[in-house]
Order: sequence, then structure tokens, then C-alpha cells
Amino acid sequence: MDLEKHPQQPTAPAEPDGIRASDADRDRIADILREAMAEGRLTADEHGERVDAVYRAKTVGELEPLVRDLPAPGGAATRPATAQYAHGSEETAGPADNLIAVFSSSTRRGRWRVGGRTNAFSLFGSVEIDLTEALFGQRLTVINATSIFGSVEIRVPENISLRGSGTGIFGNFEVVTLESGDPEAPVVVVNGYSVFGSVEAKPKRGKFIADLQDRLRKHLGH
Repeated sequence: MDLEKHPQQPTAPAEPDGIRASDADRDRIADILREAMAEGRLTADEHGERVDAVYRAKTVGELEPLVRDLPAPGGAATRPATAQYAHGSEETAGPADNLIAVFSSSTRRGRWRVGGRTNAFSLFGSVEIDLTEALFGQRLTVINATSIFGSVEIRVPENISLRGSGTGIFGNFEVVTLESGDPEAPVVVVNGYSVFGSVEAKPKRGKFIADLQDRLRKHLGH
């Protein structure tokens, strides 16, 4: 007996809210929250709770409710600090590393490969990023640091370039600027702000990238 044939039903597309969130999606929401706090629309506690939720979100649907009661920032989103310090066509594409400390501590040190972008968030906690023994896979490294009633501490070797742009609101934001004499030295840019907390980035005395000169000579063909 012939079986009745039924046309195959098309697969329904995934709901937009169920799409996995990208690092760019999270950064966009974090920028809106940052501007809202600066305008007084959010308290420091509210901002901290929402930013924590931003970097824990898995889907776009989890992100949008965090800014549903806030106005969109005027104009196209820009990142002046990153653009200012980028050289040539260098990009910080790729997934970001997220270090989050909420009533806790988070540390990254030792011999590890640094990505192009790192997000550090501290709420009543501490984040420590030690780059003195790290392996730089690209020339430009951007660290977005946020500290609310907490601390973010960044240490770099003395022979790289270190730059920064940020604000302290009843807190401290300090980046000790370095300019390496080597044109191929890594560049670390620290952006962000602190509220009743501290963000500090500076060189660690006596720490250097030991093979920087060897890599430079190899690159120049000497």
C-alpha cells in the first residue's frame, strides 16, 4: 500500500533573541550602560549589576532587557581610544578574554598568550593582570577595565609601550605611559573607568621581554 507523501516542512529560522551573543554585542551594551551611569540614569550599584549580567550573557535575548529602559547613545558607536592608538591596519578582532571578580578575585599571570582584547570587571573584588611573562600574539592589545568598589591592577614589562584613557569617579584611574624605543614592541592600551575603586596600569620594575631585540633583528633581516 502506498503511503501518503507529505511535503517536508521548512525548518523555522532561529528566533533573534536566541542568537548567541558576540563580544561586539556585549561591548555595545556595556557602552550604553556606561553612558547611562555618566548621565545619572543608573546608580553605581545598578550599573555594576547590569555589567556583570552583560559579560555572563550567552544570547542576544539576555542582553537587550539590560538596556530596554535606557535611551540609545546618540550617533554611531565609536571607540576613539582604540582608533587613536592603533597602528596601520592592526585590529583586535577575535574573542575577548573576560576576567570578572564579584566579591572575589581573579588573576592572570605567568606564561600565557595574550589575546587582542581583554575585558576586566571588578565589583567589590579585585582583578590582577600580569603581562610581564606573557606571550604577545599581536602588536596591539586592548584591555577594557571597569572597577566599582574594587580594583583592577595591570602590570607590564618595562620595554613595551603602555597607553591609556579613562576616568575615575570618586575613584582612581591611573596609567603610567610608556613609549618603547623598539618599533616592533607590543602596545598595550588600557581603557575604562573606576567608581569608588581603582584601575592602575604601570610597568613592573626589572621585568623585560627578554627576546624583544632578537625578534626585532629577525624581523629586519639582521
